[in-house]
Amino acid sequence: MSCWETIQAYAFRSLGYGERLLPRGDFTLCQHFTLIGSGLIWNIYFGLLALIAGFLLANVLAVGKASPRAWIAKPADWFILVFRGSPLFIQFFLAYFIFLELKNAGILPWLTSAWSGALVVLFLNTAAYSGEIFYGALKSVPKGEVEAADAYGMAGWTRFKRVIWPTQMRLAWPAYTNEAIFLFHATTLVFLSGFPAQRQQGDALYYAQYFADKTFNPFVPYPILAFYFVLVTLVLIFLMGLINKRLNRHLPQATRTRVRFRPVLMR
Repeated sequence: MSCWETIQAYAFRSLGYGERLLPRGDFTLCQHFTLIGSGLIWNIYFGLLALIAGFLLANVLAVGKASPRAWIAKPADWFILVFRGSPLFIQFFLAYFIFLELKNAGILPWLTSAWSGALVVLFLNTAAYSGEIFYGALKSVPKGEVEAADAYGMAGWTRFKRVIWPTQMRLAWPAYTNEAIFLFHATTLVFLSGFPAQRQQGDALYYAQYFADKTFNPFVPYPILAFYFVLVTLVLIFLMGLINKRLNRHLPQATRTRVRFRPVLMR
């Protein structure tokens, strides 16, 4: 099988299209790159949807935690504490156990599937981390800007939308970029969690481990996996950098904050 035939057969295998049987022998680099790249589609799916949904919930959590009303601030604070205080890997296992019990009771049976259940866990986890980032930025908004908004007659939602929230995003964006990068890296935990891969349609790590087990040589598939995630990280940094530039467009060039990747060694 030529490389082009391999790409045609396995490029979308992780989505259920193409050749059903995995290669059994004479593994080539083209097969490695194609199948691991096919699995990366799921990692992008998990990361992208969790990032979008988590961004929305994180803003709600940040505003809730900063609320002077205890009945609003405490639930937001505890939500952030629980998801930031427990390992993501454990959250996957606990969530799968809860979703499995719900399925046995006839409630939301689709949550036991990785495409939905694992996405919920990633969404809640990144919302908690991002919520704490946005909360810190919200508390760091200069009082002078808020007082100027008051002087212009702005109040309530108008003041928050036009003054507080844009400044909050500008201050939080570099740290939020690193959280977004970590989220995409954390999608590799889905395969290791309790959520099963349906009909061998796994993510990038699933196929990398398959090749490592068959060839007894992890030094080929895992560097390829790392290469793909480096590419995803570079694309993400570029896109987040464009947004950061947009947020800081009104500032002098010398005072603009730049997006830098600071890897999180422990979480």
